[in-house]
Amino acid sequence: MLNIKRYNTTQPDFDAQLVQLLAFEGAQDAAIDHVVADILADVKKRGDAAVMEYSQRFDRLSAKSMSELSLPKERLEEALRNLPAEQRDALEQAAHRVRTYHDRQLMASWSYTEEDGTMLGQQITALDRVGLYVPGGKAAYPSSVLMNAIPAKVAGVAELIMVVPTPDGQLNELVLAAAAVCGVDRVFTIGGAQAVAALAYGTESVPQVDKIVGPGNAYVAAAKRRVFGVVGIDMVAGPSEILVICDGKTDPDWIAMDLFSQAEHDELAQSILLSPDGAFLDAVAASIDRLLEDMPRKAVIRESLENRGALIQVKDLDEAVRIANYIAPEHLELSMDEPELWAKKIKHAGAIFMGRMTCEALGDYCAGPNHVLPTSRTARFSSPLGVYDFQKRTSLIQVSKQGAVTLGKVAATLAYGEGLQAHARSAEYRMKS
Repeated sequence: MLNIKRYNTTQPDFDAQLVQLLAFEGAQDAAIDHVVADILADVKKRGDAAVMEYSQRFDRLSAKSMSELSLPKERLEEALRNLPAEQRDALEQAAHRVRTYHDRQLMASWSYTEEDGTMLGQQITALDRVGLYVPGGKAAYPSSVLMNAIPAKVAGVAELIMVVPTPDGQLNELVLAAAAVCGVDRVFTIGGAQAVAALAYGTESVPQVDKIVGPGNAYVAAAKRRVFGVVGIDMVAGPSEILVICDGKTDPDWIAMDLFSQAEHDELAQSILLSPDGAFLDAVAASIDRLLEDMPRKAVIRESLENRGALIQVKDLDEAVRIANYIAPEHLELSMDEPELWAKKIKHAGAIFMGRMTCEALGDYCAGPNHVLPTSRTARFSSPLGVYDFQKRTSLIQVSKQGAVTLGKVAATLAYGEGLQAHARSAEYRMKS
């Protein structure tokens, strides 16, 4: 029998229990950070030679040159052609839906002209080159290719460089096919901190990028933290998480499997259910015990649910919403009547899945919105990955002669107040003209 935590918000110490439940030690391991720092410095100094050495050591590759670790586009197209028809159709359908959704996020430049002829505006441009890190080997996720590459391409990124580790030379054909579908420009079969370093600093073979996106292990996350500032990064994500609010009318087997869908990611993933119906929580607990034995990843699911999962009885759905806004979950399922009305009360969530038929798994693969979402309560101030993450905004200012007089007076007054005389005189020179 699985020992998942049970709470009730009427308990006097519930708030403290919730804080403890959500606590996650996100600080990176000092040993990992030390190793990563050395790798980054070495790749920055020695380029391809260092990347080759680390790839041979960590991924057990026998390649003798970087050219052997670069896949031509023809290899990606070959992977796509050779996919089973059902897999190819699913991949292309998912890509189409993700592209259609992200097309709506595309920002346009704008400007306006004031009465005196001064023009102000904003110019939108895409990043020149982006690096996409995709997990490889046993943990191969073609969906990550779709969710990271498609918004970059929609934004107009000129060149997309993908890196994917291939331990023991193991290539994942579905990942390569996804790269072909998304129009990835170049692929290097390298991974780990050395791949992040190559993208951030550039080597003889790997071009330097402007931003690095995509998930990875602890070494990849530590490397992304360290190169931020040299390049942009998407986010440093924590363990996956799901919060389900249910009124007690949904099939408990469905809810149990939704909790499993996050718990199977890894032992640190978090799955929480809120419901005002205690009998329903009992039914879900029974479903968990019955369904768990048939899950191939039952050991991972068990550890995740026992260590970080919870079934919580709330007074009513309004209280559930208040708790949800505090948790700010990565994935939030509203399995209830009129979910669209309750969704309006949600302020903090990475993605909201509304209605009994909307399982989170659909969002992971093919619904359309991005599955790269803020975790560990960062949805309070962060947003899902999107086209806007691959575009920059540049301010446009063109001042007319009359505007130079009007604005010059304001600027000079403020500049003198700050003790910046050159600023003030720069504005005054143009007033005199």
